[in-house]
Amino acid sequence: MTDLASLNAQALAAIDAAASLDALEAVRIETLGKQGSVTALLKSLGQMSPEERQTQGPAINGLREAVTSAIAAKKDALESAALNARLATERLDMTLPAPDAHAGSVHPVSQVMDELAEIFADMGFAVAEGPEIEDDWHNFTALNIPETHPARAMHDTFYFPEDAGEEAKQMLLRTHTSPVQIRTMLNQKPPIRVIAPGRVYRSDSDATHTPMFHQIEGLVIDKGIHMGHLKWTLETFLKAFFERDDVVLRLRPSYFPFTEPSAEVDVGYTLVNGKRVIGGSEGWMEVLGSGMVHPRVIAACGLDPNEYQGFAFGTGVDRLAMLKYGMDDLRAFFDGDLRWLKHYGFAALDVPTLSGGVGA
Repeated sequence: MTDLASLNAQALAAIDAAASLDALEAVRIETLGKQGSVTALLKSLGQMSPEERQTQGPAINGLREAVTSAIAAKKDALESAALNARLATERLDMTLPAPDAHAGSVHPVSQVMDELAEIFADMGFAVAEGPEIEDDWHNFTALNIPETHPARAMHDTFYFPEDAGEEAKQMLLRTHTSPVQIRTMLNQKPPIRVIAPGRVYRSDSDATHTPMFHQIEGLVIDKGIHMGHLKWTLETFLKAFFERDDVVLRLRPSYFPFTEPSAEVDVGYTLVNGKRVIGGSEGWMEVLGSGMVHPRVIAACGLDPNEYQGFAFGTGVDRLAMLKYGMDDLRAFFDGDLRWLKHYGFAALDVPTLSGGVGA
């Protein structure tokens, strides 16, 4: 019978002398492999008498466990040493440019929203928000739109089913962001200068209309407000947005239930290679609706129309983006086509500023 103590000493010495993982693996095979010395001892247990197995069995199994533990400990030590040596010698140059990869882009609607907020913030306007699911009082009644008005028709407005009960309110998807103006006048004392950007919903769909689109409205309520303030605000806004000093406006009389008097705002354009370019006055294009806030709207919000006056205006954010950046089909805004987004999208660091250019 092989001297177990001597074999144990030889195996531990070989493990300790192993200078690499490959050398350690060779020791493991020599001792614990199919033809290894320790494995041979384990196989010899079957040829022993019961009395011999009782004495030799624990010793041989103890030898196997000692060799296995020593190999595992040596492997951990060699791997740790290799990692430390790698960490000491490897260097990663963080100043190298990252590989070219498309990392996503800012949607034109989001970019234009930021441009508008930047422009109006410079004129002292705050941003106001409200729910997209509205009741008919905020969306229609408070805005001087009676129940018989065609804007309440089912073909134009997305209504929710009416709930039973005496206090039930007719709920709907807001058709404009004007309810935000009502909520602002109810919760804030004049002077008021806010813009209300957000999603709105109407039952319409073609190349220039979608069931969901983006709108921005502005509201000013104060004492002594008149149409001159409105015209100056719109001129300043459109010149800053289109980044041209030759923007010409034309106000045409119109009708909106919540303003009196009301005016459609046209902007002049010039034909360049068959395309309309904002600036000049070869032709006119409607871009805004506006007017002086109707006294009934002011009164519905608990203010005295004899003391406070104001103006309001509204336009489609998607339409402004199409005019400024040369997009032809509104439906592409919502298709999620990666090629379109790569072409028209903005980099994350293209932050609009009045000093650097809102469209830079």
